[in-house]
Amino acid sequence: MPKEFFDSREFRNALGNFATGVTIITAKGDNGEMVGVTASSFNSVSLDPPLVLWSLDRSSLSLQVIEAASHFCVHILSDSQGDECMAFAKSGGDKFADLECGEGLGGAPLIDGCLARFECRNVVHHDGGDHVIIVGEVERFEVQDGEPLVFFRGKLSNLAPQTGDA
Repeated sequence: MPKEFFDSREFRNALGNFATGVTIITAKGDNGEMVGVTASSFNSVSLDPPLVLWSLDRSSLSLQVIEAASHFCVHILSDSQGDECMAFAKSGGDKFADLECGEGLGGAPLIDGCLARFECRNVVHHDGGDHVIIVGEVERFEVQDGEPLVFFRGKLSNLAPQTGDA
């Protein structure tokens, strides 16, 4: 399709047809500042070594701290964490005010109640147009039972129970 006819809004809506899990990524800066963002761009890259990636908008106020941090933590959200998802999706403010967080590798804040947490060493960043693609090596992880929070067509949801035989 010629670029002059490319509609960015329609493209974004088309991408919204791909259901994804929802994550919160946290990190701690050298000055002690804790940052966190909501991201649905999380993906595994490699099992050996264990690598994951995610991307962040270049205009994000948290980007500079995340790029400079030695570590970050990826939290895969459960279906009961919609409020946390929305809080970390907003720009500015103290996103950690109502949360009790542990401290992970590199000081990255650890949020409880997630389905999984991946503590990652910040390995490399790649240009991704209006986003930065961030790759981390998983150094520690944990998993809990529960149901995932899902993002589909611009809305948060949970998985509907399946009926019948698969």
